[in-house]
Amino acid sequence: MLKKQVQPLEKKVWLSSPTMHGDELRYMQEAYETNWMSTVGANINEVERLISEKIGCNYAVALSAGTSALHLAMKLAGIKQGDIVFCSDMTFSATVNPVVYEGGVPVFIDTEYDTWNMDPVALEKAFQLYPGTKFVVVAHLYGTPGKIDELKAVANKYGAIVIEDAAESLGATYKGVQTGHFGTIGCISFNGNKIITGSSGGMLLTDDEEAANKVRKWSTQSRENAPWYQHEEIGYNYRMSNVIAGVVRGQIPYLEEHIAQKKAIYERYEEGFKGLPVTMNPFDSVNSVPNFWLSCLIINPEAMCQQVRGECEPLFVPEDGKSCPTEILNAVAAINAEGRPIWKPMHMQPIYRMNGFVTREGNGRAKTNAYISGGAVGKDGRPLDVGMDIFHRGLCLPSDNKMTAEEQNRIIEVIRACFE
Repeated sequence: MLKKQVQPLEKKVWLSSPTMHGDELRYMQEAYETNWMSTVGANINEVERLISEKIGCNYAVALSAGTSALHLAMKLAGIKQGDIVFCSDMTFSATVNPVVYEGGVPVFIDTEYDTWNMDPVALEKAFQLYPGTKFVVVAHLYGTPGKIDELKAVANKYGAIVIEDAAESLGATYKGVQTGHFGTIGCISFNGNKIITGSSGGMLLTDDEEAANKVRKWSTQSRENAPWYQHEEIGYNYRMSNVIAGVVRGQIPYLEEHIAQKKAIYERYEEGFKGLPVTMNPFDSVNSVPNFWLSCLIINPEAMCQQVRGECEPLFVPEDGKSCPTEILNAVAAINAEGRPIWKPMHMQPIYRMNGFVTREGNGRAKTNAYISGGAVGKDGRPLDVGMDIFHRGLCLPSDNKMTAEEQNRIIEVIRACFE
């Protein structure tokens, strides 16, 4: 129930919906009229060229989804049955599931507060706990680059391959270099809610011609160069269609415009929340430029009312002057706008609860239940389980780039009322 009644918005404001411009339809029509509707055609060729040029890599292979790209990245990296793979903990399951597709065993690395991404200190601890590990999967949360130099330095020290999940961060840069070009292999997504979209689709990014050719072959059922259907290894139906590529092709010229719109949304929230006990999702303003895909906030610990979350349902106790993500999300939904919780960390997911989880002070698995009850802090006084803390106190705000300033001001007004 809203603490202060606010008139609902006339039309739904989404978290992040596709923004079309017209060129997309033209390229789709071209695919239709030329009858290139399958997994070859001018749109695919042009999208691969444009993205490789934008990222600065030698090759971009167009695939059916970001998840397809991640799966073939794991296969390309050489992950085998039983291999330990260090993974970002605070991310979507699509970052991690492809590790399991290839038989790998994810071990989750806790998050740091500065960028909400993988903690390099915890990664170093993980290599000490799991010696011989050769794979690290790093995601850039909500379009914000992580501590890339530090993460790569740790991975290089132990001779590990970095697979970069840049699904959410297309267009974001670190020290002037595009995300997706820091790992041995990079992956991006064109899912319907991303900064630019094809409705679906993704890409694998590499500087290695042989690797690109392997991925192209695997993604088209590993068909050999023979006059019949000859197969010598397992393949997949993962290639992007020329129709979907038409949508992506029409979106690419608008990437920078979309980023500018998303940045304006972030800055309006930042200004609108002044005086509240909250902060926006952080980034390294010296070294990185996010794409501001989603604007998020985190509530100061002292301003949190009581909140618990079961497997599928939350509960909170309203309190004057305080709030929590559940209350804010309910209030935003009540005026016809869409927010959502922060990604629930992978080590908290039922399917991965028995997997390893490493914090900056070592193996954090035994500490999790203690923190739920309000204890378990590290030597610096901060929670041992940073990802759980951010999930507990944080939320994603309506971030659609078609949202008007007036609509956003109404959302800000509702959120401010939650702390009255």
